[in-house]
Amino acid sequence: MGSFTDESCARIYFLIAHIWAILCFSEVLHRHSCRQYPLRPRLMKLLVFAHTPPPHHGQSYMVRLMLDGFGGDQRRRPAGSGAAGNGLGVTCYHVNARVSKELEDIGDFRLSKLFLLFAYCLQAIWCRFRYGVRTLYYIPAPGKHSALYRDWMVMFLCRPFYKRIILHWHAAGLAKWLETSTQFRSRAFTYNRLKDVDLSIVLSRYNRADAEKLFPQRVRVVSNGIPDPCPAFEQEILPRRRARLAARKKIAAGVELDAADRESSGGHPEIFQVLYLAHCTREKGLFDCINGVLLANQKLAAAGRFRLELRIAGNFVNDAERDEFNRIAALPECVKCIHYFGFVSGAEKDKALREADLFCFPTYYQNENQPVNLIEAMAFGLPIITTRWRSLPELLPPGNLGLVDICSPEQIADALVASITAEASETVRELFLRHFTLEQYLAGLAEAFHSIESADHAARSTAFPLTASTPPPTR
Repeated sequence: MGSFTDESCARIYFLIAHIWAILCFSEVLHRHSCRQYPLRPRLMKLLVFAHTPPPHHGQSYMVRLMLDGFGGDQRRRPAGSGAAGNGLGVTCYHVNARVSKELEDIGDFRLSKLFLLFAYCLQAIWCRFRYGVRTLYYIPAPGKHSALYRDWMVMFLCRPFYKRIILHWHAAGLAKWLETSTQFRSRAFTYNRLKDVDLSIVLSRYNRADAEKLFPQRVRVVSNGIPDPCPAFEQEILPRRRARLAARKKIAAGVELDAADRESSGGHPEIFQVLYLAHCTREKGLFDCINGVLLANQKLAAAGRFRLELRIAGNFVNDAERDEFNRIAALPECVKCIHYFGFVSGAEKDKALREADLFCFPTYYQNENQPVNLIEAMAFGLPIITTRWRSLPELLPPGNLGLVDICSPEQIADALVASITAEASETVRELFLRHFTLEQYLAGLAEAFHSIESADHAARSTAFPLTASTPPPTR
């Protein structure tokens, strides 16, 4: 191959200089236009590097809701249809970074996952240039080594190609885990890869510590939100809840119920239906919930007016806990009061939430943050018993009687007995409508996303101020 001559080198330099001048001139015009016409709407392109169901859990479900709310994956839209018209100014390009097919696979290290993740990173880099996406949206790891290594790889490969980075913290506890369960080199490498991002979005005030540990430029709190699963709550669900509560109060006062009372309450108001709807694990509170119901039934047995039944819906993650549950459920005192339905969704899940009298979720899962199942229970107006764990107390109103300590079946039993005649349905439903609807969730995310561009625009305007004599761009 021949060598470059002075003349060819000069031509290359001349071409580069022209291209650079054109880019600089275009940037100046863009800044001038933004200052001159600040109300012109901007469409933000977002590369969403996160997986959607399956496997189904709170984080993957919220990612799917976000994508659907912003108009879906732009790459899957028909050619020539233009950007998704979601009215929020955000269009998404989705890399479905799924490395686990089942819940049991989450957190396990496999070489095949490494190759999959590498392929997803290449896909994200390709989208950067193919579609001109400049902002990367990513969900950081919970406190697990395998998930932390995933973060290292994604940030090492993808971050250099993206101008702006958004971290959305769905799991809680990473900051403390880094300090107590990792070596200095691992912490330093994590800081180097994830520090100084443009935006960190957290779900709660408690969750801010995880984001602030890595010194982001800005932090926004945006709570989860879901579509209202029962928009006809006041017409279809609330009357039954009121009727059952009124019937239980009569029973507690020793008043005999007539046929009308039993019919309006849906039958058997003396049976207090407790619902556990989550992954069936010890850390999620399954066995504490069972023991709490059994203790409550012992407390109620003397009066003979009420008894509790526990309905359990969810998948078991490991065989040892499934076997332990089967042994407990076979005990004589459990046969009539514990019912297992497996994983439920759609109409079956709605039916379980409609028919329940109370939702019990005494979790102490290490990465628990803002579980979607509690928000669903609020939407159905269910009284809630949960733990004083991480950000969970922020979900419920101050002074809520349903907060218990972790690993405390005795406290759960007392709360269950007290809830039989307590009023909470309308208060809990109002809490959902004020703070946890899908519309509020999407609007909060969009506002947080656009805050990055607003900050960039302000910085550019400061660096390149316009004078009064500068003519406006022609249109």
